[in-house]
Amino acid sequence: MVQRALVDVDSVISVVKPIIEDIKNNGDKAIMAWTEKLDGVKPASLLVPKEIIDKTFSEISPDVIEALQEAIKRSQIVHKSQIRKDSTTEVVQGGSVSERWIPVDRVGLYVPGGNAVYPSSVVMNVVPAQVAGVRSIAVASPAQKENNGWPNKTILAACKLLGISEIYSVGGAQAIAMFAYGSETCEPVNMVTGPGNIYVTAAKRILRGLIGIDSEAGPTEIAILADESGNANWIAADLISQAEHDVMAASVLVTTSEELADEVVAQLQLQVPQTKHSARISEALAGIQSAIVLVKDLKQGLAVVDQYAAEHLEIHTLDAQAIALKVKNAGAIFVGAHAPVSLGDYLAGSNHVLPTGGCACHSSGLSVQTFLRGVHYINYSADALQEAANQIRTLAQAEDLPAHAQAVDIRFETP
Repeated sequence: MVQRALVDVDSVISVVKPIIEDIKNNGDKAIMAWTEKLDGVKPASLLVPKEIIDKTFSEISPDVIEALQEAIKRSQIVHKSQIRKDSTTEVVQGGSVSERWIPVDRVGLYVPGGNAVYPSSVVMNVVPAQVAGVRSIAVASPAQKENNGWPNKTILAACKLLGISEIYSVGGAQAIAMFAYGSETCEPVNMVTGPGNIYVTAAKRILRGLIGIDSEAGPTEIAILADESGNANWIAADLISQAEHDVMAASVLVTTSEELADEVVAQLQLQVPQTKHSARISEALAGIQSAIVLVKDLKQGLAVVDQYAAEHLEIHTLDAQAIALKVKNAGAIFVGAHAPVSLGDYLAGSNHVLPTGGCACHSSGLSVQTFLRGVHYINYSADALQEAANQIRTLAQAEDLPAHAQAVDIRFETP
């Protein structure tokens, strides 16, 4: 009964395809033309010059720099624990399979710049790629009229703190096409990650296969599972915090307490008018994607949140840790009253690039693993292969692929 916002990616495919085709054929010229047409500004160059990055960094508030440094530090701590170890398994005597984890060679990281700008997304994309050992990292973010055609200043500052100097003043579908096909200025990449609007998502859908992608990110969403112990003031503030992102953002409360539900509604009525983006928040909370769901008990509440599979799930219950461990489907789980989604967005150390639209039932958030490929190395001696030959032959015959068997048998024929 709780619906998602209506995001019809297919409806913009016909708009995005000509952009991609133009950039494929005409490179920098096309990228610059589409940037000017769609963003209303023409940067002096696609690649942001080092002197612009340095100048911008000197203009950023020391408090912002300090906060970004702390976000980077905490993110590095968490993501370093995700490093995969190579392994070798002896299957039979003389036969082993080893697995090595090899990083993607070059990635393009997309950082949005629409209703809001997200230097935190720079941290969330760059840190796991760096920890994974990616050789080459490029960042693209929309050109901003307010910054003379360069990306937002805080995005440039976050890149500098992370040692990223390859930054492009390119947004939307044209950025994804530039990364996929390359241009005179930009070397093509193997993978693109990072959230974006419907046009970015459409471009990722079209180009998937030519490049790897993390996911097709949809509107952000929060679900909160609460019992009578929940603090209505805090829960309302958390619902508002995600509604602030976008008019299609989803804010869903699942609770066993009708009294708490009524208190949250009253708090929303008090708090929303006091916010900077009250119109956007009000529209999101009034949309079909936002709801309050009353359940008879926490067992039923868990069934609801598991079926919904939210991007962000907060647990506001007695013994929140025990309840959280029973959840099967969520992008990230925020346990207890003092772990709001805002913490995860910035300073928890976790990654905030998470599966949306119910995809948390089968997909994970961005991590070091996203940028690694597990490659098997198969080592068998002649004796170990001969021992397996009869069963290889049997299976090859069962699949009517006799040449498979011959590729084994020929190794044991007398010259």
